Amino acid sequence: MPASETLQRIKQHKAYIWSKKVFDFLLGQWFFILLGVFVALAHSYPEFAKEGGTIRGEYSIGYGAVAVIFLISGLSMSTKQLIVNAMNWRAHFTVLSMSFLITSAIIYGIVCGIKASHDGQIDDWLLVGLIVTHACPTTVSSNVVMTKQADGNDILTLCEVFIGNILGAFITPALIQMYLTGTWEFGNPSHQAEGDNSVGDLYRHTMKQLGLSVFIPLFVGQVVQNVFPKQTKWTLTTFKLSKVGSFMLLLIMFQSFSTAFAQHAFTSVSHASIIFLVFFNIGIYLFFTVISFVYSRPYVIRRWLWEIPNKNSSRAYRWAYNIFNPFYYNKRDTVAVMLCGPAKTAALGVSLVSSQYGAHNPKLGILLVPLVLYQAEQVMTANFLVVLMKKWIHYDDNKPKPSDAESELSHRDTDEEDREEVEQERRLEEEDDQRDGLEGAISRHNDEDTASYSTDSNVKK
Repeated sequence: MPASETLQRIKQHKAYIWSKKVFDFLLGQWFFILLGVFVALAHSYPEFAKEGGTIRGEYSIGYGAVAVIFLISGLSMSTKQLIVNAMNWRAHFTVLSMSFLITSAIIYGIVCGIKASHDGQIDDWLLVGLIVTHACPTTVSSNVVMTKQADGNDILTLCEVFIGNILGAFITPALIQMYLTGTWEFGNPSHQAEGDNSVGDLYRHTMKQLGLSVFIPLFVGQVVQNVFPKQTKWTLTTFKLSKVGSFMLLLIMFQSFSTAFAQHAFTSVSHASIIFLVFFNIGIYLFFTVISFVYSRPYVIRRWLWEIPNKNSSRAYRWAYNIFNPFYYNKRDTVAVMLCGPAKTAALGVSLVSSQYGAHNPKLGILLVPLVLYQAEQVMTANFLVVLMKKWIHYDDNKPKPSDAESELSHRDTDEEDREEVEQERRLEEEDDQRDGLEGAISRHNDEDTASYSTDSNVKK
């Protein structure tokens, strides 16, 4: 039997078909499988990738992996679009207010309710960690990767990441000081003897991290793209560099979990607290995603300011339209807001927490548990959401455009009018024929009467 026929029979076998389906499914879930592998490695060998560990994870991964992500972004995005999105102050206002104010205020209210219930299984320092986590800026790398996968406006996401993390060095400590008063006074960084409260040091660290891992790689990518456009496009397409960003994201999470396991973060709290955090993080991330959607596409604007002003519009309507209508974002910008608003950074967040509470604070491990878990769960949840977001963005792609529909309608109307004209002409011709026939009959009748009269006259004579 020829080898080709044997191979064909094997491919038609049920065992082969099911094995291929399982393999394709596992291949499609490679991100989650590798995430589980990296978490297991971080648990078994935390000294390898932790901060100050074998490979100095804060530099090799914290800087190197993030730099690779933004280098690829710089190679793939238009310089003109980057400038346009950087000037979009309305989007900056929406994302910053959602990321810093709305999320932190909601979490503060929820945490106060949990503390008021006097549940002894939930550690108070864990609740402080929740407040600190949601006062942090949006995450640096996963936002850009996820927005690109969802076909959203990843250029706008990059701008929000850069602006949010620069301002986060000032806003996050201020929010922590504002929330951790009264009942939460015990968790205020000002009462921690080992804490370094210097905002200047914190800002220098932030600028160093963003400059080396975000700005410089982005700038280099832009220069290379504009100097060698064809070669850059070929490289991005041939080597599928978009997948590299997802793998770099796994390395960043590997470094975060290694640091958390090395500090015994997960063993310093009860199992009930961990279970509570796992489900709470997923629920609150989905809730914040819905709020971000409503916030970026307000129904009021859609309901009352949908019509473009004209010369008959009032001055108040034109004024309201020009101010508020731009806050109703298109789908690609909305996806960027939905991914930036709920997300929180672990890379910069760990530095913010450590600098304020002290690197050797005995409560540091508990404070970092919500931050590390939230980062992992937001990435996993976003991986499922990007599929829905991508379908939503391209939902109207296969629908006929209004111009096409109007063109078809106009052609249809023209054909109907032509048919009506032809029918009308036919009726007129029939009426003319009937009229001619009637006139001919009358004329013949008159001729017959005349002839009859002449005959009668001759007879009389």
